[in-house]
Amino acid sequence: MSKTKSRLLCVGLLIFLSGCSTRKDEMLPPGDSTMLELWNNGASITHTANEGRATLRRTLTDREQTTSGQVAESYSRTEQNEIQQTFPRLPNPDMVMYVYPHIADGNTPVPGYSTVFPFYSQVQYALPGERTEDL
Repeated sequence: MSKTKSRLLCVGLLIFLSGCSTRKDEMLPPGDSTMLELWNNGASITHTANEGRATLRRTLTDREQTTSGQVAESYSRTEQNEIQQTFPRLPNPDMVMYVYPHIADGNTPVPGYSTVFPFYSQVQYALPGERTEDL
């Protein structure tokens, strides 16, 4: 590559990179408020923004309100659902294994016996609304 081509490439690269740079104050000009003022005023600004969003949304029908209430209540704890299990245990059947009579450690006879162990090594729980009967 010749010296003029490499110089032109460097000059072009410098111009390109300088065009992409801006100062912080140009992008985000400093305001007159302190952080405490922004924090204290932030709640009212958020509240008015939510009011504006609420005017754009349609109202829920009675059916949608009851459905959303039921879904929200199914995950919260109340006196009524404390008795029932929100996350019921899934069935974990017992497996019965029969060990035939055998000889162990050379000449020691071991009579046949049955042993019981759970099918799953951990207890599994169902999510709310999952079917747990007839499994």
